Amino acid sequence: MTEKSPQELYDERLARVKAAASCQQPDRIPVFGPFQKYPYQFGGITFKQAMNDYAAARAACHKFLDYFQPDVDFGPIFAYPARAMESIGWKAFKWPGHGLDDDVMYQYVDGEYMTAEEYDEFIFDPSDFMLRKWAPRQFTSMQGFAQLPPWRRFMWTGWMNIGAFASPEMQETFRALTKFSADINEWWGHQAQYWGEIGAKGYPLAFAAWDWPPFDIIGDTLRGTRNVLADMRRRPGKLHDALEVATQIFIEYGSGAAGAPLPFTWTWVHKSTREFMSDAQFKEFYWPYLRKGLCALIDKGITPVVYWEADFESRLEHIADIPSGKIVYHLSNTNFERAWDVLGGQVCLMGNVPNIMLLGGTPDDVKAYCKRIIDYTKGKPGLIMDAAVMLDEAKPENLKAMFDFTREYGLRR
Repeated sequence: MTEKSPQELYDERLARVKAAASCQQPDRIPVFGPFQKYPYQFGGITFKQAMNDYAAARAACHKFLDYFQPDVDFGPIFAYPARAMESIGWKAFKWPGHGLDDDVMYQYVDGEYMTAEEYDEFIFDPSDFMLRKWAPRQFTSMQGFAQLPPWRRFMWTGWMNIGAFASPEMQETFRALTKFSADINEWWGHQAQYWGEIGAKGYPLAFAAWDWPPFDIIGDTLRGTRNVLADMRRRPGKLHDALEVATQIFIEYGSGAAGAPLPFTWTWVHKSTREFMSDAQFKEFYWPYLRKGLCALIDKGITPVVYWEADFESRLEHIADIPSGKIVYHLSNTNFERAWDVLGGQVCLMGNVPNIMLLGGTPDDVKAYCKRIIDYTKGKPGLIMDAAVMLDEAKPENLKAMFDFTREYGLRR
């Protein structure tokens, strides 16, 4: 039997994932996942090494790819560039060597970067607010931008007021950004090199764009968790107005996937869990804006992949209101059978093999869980196998069991 060429394997994998994502029948159930630290654990390097030695990060991801053979691959995109983060002075993150031990996943530092009194400024001109207020608060390298007049005043003789570029603070900002540009371009160069390498091996890239729900754009980036949750009660009108703006930003972010071979926009959901808001608040403040954005991306030929964190059982009826066969929902802790009863056949479901099982269980445990999920779908298409949440640690034999069992048992029957 003639072995398939890399191009044939590429086309086969791409067709398989696109069929499952659109709730059509693939040749078998796809299996892949956005794994965070695990490829580097498997590759024998620390996360600090992966964030600083880009060639080592690529090599670890190739080792992972060659052994597990996922249907599509993420590569080293989640090993953020430590040198670039240092040079730009990112205050909202801790990472190995910068507040954390060498083999710990980076952590976000929640904070208030827009006060309640500044809602109107953001709503009126979000780009100006982000440049002159948010950037100097988020990055130590960008203090000079705080001295700029609003760029919208550049018209007519407004150009005469741009003397702030000569200030020592702005000159220091330019020097820092010049170094940052070199650092970040080196990292992107390694990313692009890896994408070309896996394409030559026959593997499509798993992503084309990243996105965040409108509520999380406000909560993660501007107000902070505690404040945005309080704003639902204290200033709902301002929050609604800001969410309209954030929805357009959401659409702009996700539109980068248009025209890609696999037009997946991954949307990371953070603040909509039942621990943060009630079902009524979800229905008012979260879902309408996210749904509007998702439908706009779908209209552009993009497939949104919504990464639902935590348990979403009480939200299933809400999030079922979406065009059929156009979206992927990744499940974390939501009961799979319950989710399939509500969404199966309309939305492609992804997940949700428990991470604790992949770390502490046995290969037989993993196979039994995968069998349970596959059997419950009764052969109906619209399933992608993955870990419950982004994987940092696992026993290789357990993860291999998830891949191999799904490939064999998940064949079209």
